Amino acid sequence: MVLIITLLEILVWLDYTWVSLTQQRQLNMNRSDFSFSTTMALLLLFLLIFVMAAAEAAEDECGAVGDYEFICGPISAEDLVLVPGTKWIIASGMTQGASITLIDSQQKSWMKLYPANAPRAVQDMETYGACPGSPDPNNFISHGLHLRAGKNGHSTLYIVGHGEREAIEVFDVDASGAKPVLTWTGCVMTPDGMAANSVTSLSDGSLLATIPLQTGRTIDEALGGTITGGAYQWSPGDEGFEMIQGTELPYANGIEVSADEQEFYIATSGGFKVIAYSRSNPARQLRATELLTFIPDNLHMGSDGRLVTAGMLIEDPECGNWGGPEAVDFEQFMTCPRPFVVVTIDPQTMEYKDLATSAAIQKFSNITMGLQVGNEIWIGTFAGDRVAYRSLGEVE
Repeated sequence: MVLIITLLEILVWLDYTWVSLTQQRQLNMNRSDFSFSTTMALLLLFLLIFVMAAAEAAEDECGAVGDYEFICGPISAEDLVLVPGTKWIIASGMTQGASITLIDSQQKSWMKLYPANAPRAVQDMETYGACPGSPDPNNFISHGLHLRAGKNGHSTLYIVGHGEREAIEVFDVDASGAKPVLTWTGCVMTPDGMAANSVTSLSDGSLLATIPLQTGRTIDEALGGTITGGAYQWSPGDEGFEMIQGTELPYANGIEVSADEQEFYIATSGGFKVIAYSRSNPARQLRATELLTFIPDNLHMGSDGRLVTAGMLIEDPECGNWGGPEAVDFEQFMTCPRPFVVVTIDPQTMEYKDLATSAAIQKFSNITMGLQVGNEIWIGTFAGDRVAYRSLGEVE
């Protein structure tokens, strides 16, 4: 916008200069046309140079920072998932008006995926008959994502949806063509209209979801260590989600299930750790990471069987250290760029190691997740206008 205004100002000035010079030329007909033509040529050359410099500066706004490169355009891409067997990444949009976007991990380009021009909806009444119908696509906010591979190029995408309603929205992903196509198929409403954060699925269609802030709780309480939410479960045929007793946590965030579906894992942003639970007895925590140096957010299982999570560092000399509830200022925390880290966690030992780290990046903060695609790590944010990526080959 600033670039457009500046160019308009220059064009107005150029027009004024042209008129002034023309009037001067008419008053001084005995003068050579050479000086007039030369002046206009110089003015046009100046404008061309300015436009080229401005365009280069605009590109620099999305230029690489250190080892990290960016795809600019996707708004608040809080979570990312890879469509199985393809180059395509689906990114959520955690703000009003943001679309679900489709990223080409090879071409480093993106496009709107949903609602796009013609959102598709075919409700699965057998599984999701209690769902009141498809969401308003123009009032749809997407948050956490989970993708379960299916057959014949199809997968099921589960999305934590906000906006018109609070629900887990379900989509079929058809990747059998040139690019994936989404078709909404159903939803499961969250209890009491509470906002969920993350979701994962089991092979029988059951869902596990986190609700970080139960009714009346605040994010300041949660990030100060107060119990504010937990995990909920739903299976086909159930009336709705039910709380999983024993999973009460300060800001239950990312959630994932083990390959054999005997365990599940939750990242607690207010407890600064990732915890393993038994599905048969979730009241007994199996094991947990040590206290993390960052605020863990989304949690996904990597292709190597290790959990991946990411977040902003708790301690930072520029932005300040994260203290108890008295010291919490979430707005300031959001707006001050912090260093971030992506880690992998061995689900059997809960030991972790860094996958990627970064000093604070002015235009890329509020980090929420990491997704490994081949030899690259892709990183999302809940408040930004870009997605980052870098080669893992450069990680020591």
